[in-house]
Amino acid sequence: MAKKDTFRIVTRGSDGSLLIRDYPTCDPILEMHMQVGTDDCSTDLAIRGMPVFRGLIGPIPEGKNIVRYESPEVFETLTKEWINKTPKRRRRRAKSEASATGMDTQEIVNAPEVETDSSMGANGIVPHGLIDNEMSMN
Repeated sequence: MAKKDTFRIVTRGSDGSLLIRDYPTCDPILEMHMQVGTDDCSTDLAIRGMPVFRGLIGPIPEGKNIVRYESPEVFETLTKEWINKTPKRRRRRAKSEASATGMDTQEIVNAPEVETDSSMGANGIVPHGLIDNEMSMN
């Protein structure tokens, strides 16, 4: 477990650019922000016990020896960018079914739907309310 020995503060400048400042200790941060607690639940054990500051999101592990704090606006913006960058899941079921059955993908896509019992949901699971109604009838 590496020791976190760099404290990084990320904020937004007046021109919209990211301002990143690194400190060797948390003392300068304590002069700017009030400590409201310590982290006690991070999955990165090197982060546990690090200070939590009012007005900053963090501590966030970044690399082996950096602990990061972000302004709420930066955190929100970077999170939205990260979500939009995450690749969408693609459905590959038709292709794998086609190879397993020896059918064309187009045949599976155009295959007729299987009829299900009207008391069952689309996924073959009986809705909870139906079970309650049938049990109250008995």
